[in-house]
Amino acid sequence: MFELTPFERRTRSLFDYLDSLDRAYSTASAAASASPFKTDIIETDTGYQLQAELPGFRKEDIKIDLGNDRLTIKAEHTQSVEEKKQGNYLRRERSYGSYARSFDITGIEESAITASYENGILILDLPRKAAPVPVSRQIEIH
Repeated sequence: MFELTPFERRTRSLFDYLDSLDRAYSTASAAASASPFKTDIIETDTGYQLQAELPGFRKEDIKIDLGNDRLTIKAEHTQSVEEKKQGNYLRRERSYGSYARSFDITGIEESAITASYENGILILDLPRKAAPVPVSRQIEIH
């Protein structure tokens, strides 16, 4: 009666349940691995501004590499916490994280890129390359 069955007496197999679990975990892990850190790219009058969220990182933990029209941002940190209690009990927790993300910078003047990092936000200013001025010449007729 309108799918109202008490105590989940519907005929669902264990395989349906396992498939739904697999879909839930694979979707969550794919989304997390596809975007290790959030970025906003804003178009400005002179080019673009890339804002990357990297909370918890120090400026020294972030590396920006340029090459082959690719900009790669890498952030890596380690953290260790120790707590000693009475007796022989010792608790130690370690945390390690590294992220990397690449962007195509075709049409960007690589030598003029600037970066700043404040309050967990990395800001890169990416100026466009100047449009090539067409060279005009006269052709002599022979």
